[in-house]
Amino acid sequence: VLPSPDGPAPSVSITEIRQYLREQDIPFHDGYSCLHTPSLFTGDRRDQPLSANAPFTLFIDKTTGSFLCTATLAEGTWQDFQANVELRHRGITPIPPASSEEMEEEMRQAREDARCIWERALPLSELLDEKETKETKALFGISMVTDATLKRFGVRYLRTARSLVFPWFSPQDATLKGLKLVRVEKKGGTTTYVEETLPRFDSYRNLFGLPLIGRRDTELVLTGWELDALALHQAAGVASLALPRGASCLPPTLLPYLEQFKRITLWLGEDLRSWEAAKLFARKLSLKRCSLVRPGNLQPRPLEALNQGLNVTKILRSALLASHKSIVSFRQLREEVFGELVNTEQVSGVKWARFPELNKLLKGHRRGELTIFTGPTGSGKTTFISEYALDLCMQGVCTLWGSFEINNVRLAKIMLTQFAGRRLEDQIELYDEWADRFEELPLYFMTFHGQQNIKTVIDTMQHAVYMYDITHVVVDNLQFMMGHEHLSVDR
Repeated sequence: VLPSPDGPAPSVSITEIRQYLREQDIPFHDGYSCLHTPSLFTGDRRDQPLSANAPFTLFIDKTTGSFLCTATLAEGTWQDFQANVELRHRGITPIPPASSEEMEEEMRQAREDARCIWERALPLSELLDEKETKETKALFGISMVTDATLKRFGVRYLRTARSLVFPWFSPQDATLKGLKLVRVEKKGGTTTYVEETLPRFDSYRNLFGLPLIGRRDTELVLTGWELDALALHQAAGVASLALPRGASCLPPTLLPYLEQFKRITLWLGEDLRSWEAAKLFARKLSLKRCSLVRPGNLQPRPLEALNQGLNVTKILRSALLASHKSIVSFRQLREEVFGELVNTEQVSGVKWARFPELNKLLKGHRRGELTIFTGPTGSGKTTFISEYALDLCMQGVCTLWGSFEINNVRLAKIMLTQFAGRRLEDQIELYDEWADRFEELPLYFMTFHGQQNIKTVIDTMQHAVYMYDITHVVVDNLQFMMGHEHLSVDR
């Protein structure tokens, strides 16, 4: 999860990208969030210029310059792209940038594990006992979802783990690339869904339902959960996909697969966090083609809407356009204001699980707010803030740490100890188990240390927000970031 120690890749602007493509005679056209060009990695004649008649299967991200070829799955940075163009000019076959051997091995192993689980899992319609099938469906709240829908999306059930199994098939050749397992845990009156992915959290790049999308589909509903995608398809017959990590983030590597759609409706869930996420994702996907379904009592998440017998098509038609003009009337804000009044608890932000007193003071973590903690040296600011950030991170708030005072290894050690709630130096045999769980958190670290140029830091933060949908940034501490000179000047 840590960025490479040599700092973020040099940034590139969309103007520079367009200029470079024109200079190199590479045909391209403008998409919503990517530029489309013919691929460098397909075709035989290396010495020939890229033809405008070739399929445009290479996508260049307009914000970061990184590319993905959907035909060969070659991907890399803007610098990798330029290097491959140079190779092509010299008549050498471009080489897709390779990931490290360790990563390759890990992915191979994950695919193998996924295949074993997949072979052991059964389609729900094949469970021998009808009673067991009914109970299983009721447990997951999918009694209304038909066997035909489950079969179409390839959903299976793994008896031993009492989990639903959602496959991730490669869009190229329909091979199995990974899985998501979902099981239900009931504590008291609350039901929670526990998810596990193969490969691991940060390399799980599935858009569930993608192999079922036709080339001619131009409208799409994007959901935050696999079961919602099933419900949408069944209830409204629309093309629907589920994001791999729900409303927590939309990885930029998935944007090329969403370029073919002229209209995307985001219906991510039923709470205000998913509404905030939908507005954030719409900016990545280009506001002019996005509509959002506003959560509310009459507009719950798609699966719930199917279970309650609501008219799903009607809800989709009532979606609000994401782009709105610079000046609005109260009439346009009316629904938003109503939502804030009805959901006062959610509006106050994500609550801390371990700090009830802090909830009384700050109400919760809300986007767009700045909180400053002050105190003398050694009073425990860093220790407390790492605990405070960890609390939110464990609830799915994507967090970026910029520690200019202590290095990342020491900071990660403090946070891991707090996460495990025990002295790991005394139980070293438990390290791997806790480290694996810690690695699943949406937590990222900036690799700066000591005094830094403020512009570099802000650029890195912006890059992280785009790449990982960061919603919480911790800077520790301001003095180090500003440097020690001119402390008398108000900076």
